Amino acid sequence: MNHYLVTGGAGFIGSHVCETLLKAGHSVCAYDSFDPYYPRELKERNLADCRVHPNFMLVEGDIRDRELLATTLRAQPIAAVIHLAARAGVRPSLEQPELYAQVNIDATVGLFELCRAVGVKQVVFASSSSVYGDRDGGPFRESDNTDRPLSPYGSTKKAGEVIAHVYSHLYGFSIACLRFFTVYGPRQRPDLAIRKFVHRALNDETIPVFGDGTSRRDYTHVNDIVNGITGALNWVNGAAGRYGIFNLGSHSPVELNRLLAGIEAGVGHPLKIDRQPHQPGDVFQTFADTSLAEIDLGFRHEVNFDDGLRDFIAWMRANDLS
Repeated sequence: MNHYLVTGGAGFIGSHVCETLLKAGHSVCAYDSFDPYYPRELKERNLADCRVHPNFMLVEGDIRDRELLATTLRAQPIAAVIHLAARAGVRPSLEQPELYAQVNIDATVGLFELCRAVGVKQVVFASSSSVYGDRDGGPFRESDNTDRPLSPYGSTKKAGEVIAHVYSHLYGFSIACLRFFTVYGPRQRPDLAIRKFVHRALNDETIPVFGDGTSRRDYTHVNDIVNGITGALNWVNGAAGRYGIFNLGSHSPVELNRLLAGIEAGVGHPLKIDRQPHQPGDVFQTFADTSLAEIDLGFRHEVNFDDGLRDFIAWMRANDLS
């Protein structure tokens, strides 16, 4: 049995990671600030099953609180850190770029420094497809240029990858940087498009749609993302001094109009749509080449989008508190 620290452990992806690790027989410490970015009740519900597990503990604290984070890291030997805590979202980052830099860059450096001090050198870092910026053509590869993200959020995730490389090069950390592509599924944050659309559709409310609906996203089910994270844990624990960047996606972009049609079919009535101009910071498409993750992490895209969307709509009917 290994012990893992999951920062952002009460969130959408983090809570699924905690559950998966507990089911695999490990012990888990979730570290989360319960930031009011969205209602605390949603995160409390995310952790309902974890809280009753004897090998689970929760530390409530800000990722910028270095004293509390140091105490948490020293509490017991940690096999690896899964660093998911971040200020998320492209559009909000346009309004609060300094806050995004503090949480996503400064706090990541602080975490790595504390890990170095206590001898924890295995880290899985959550990056984002936002680092690719806006580009045309075929699938995005890890070797592609990522020097021109279109949002403060994307730039902070790019910075996190660069910082991770420094700690791998200088101090022998083994770090896997995972570029998540548009994650959806149960417990999705209420600010994300699919959840907002489904919530409004179920309540017969108007759905604001930016652009003409031809933009495409590589929607990836949270179960597939978690499988990629567990593969990355095996990878970072496999050898010292490793550094890698891996796309986690479906390799199958879905047009926005197709998403809307799927939601309409799922809720059983026509959608009320308000077409609005394209938003600054939004990219036209995301499209993951996942071959590297398949080879090194054993990653496999398993959840078909249509099935995943149908299941998500059913989950929303039963659980929506937005």
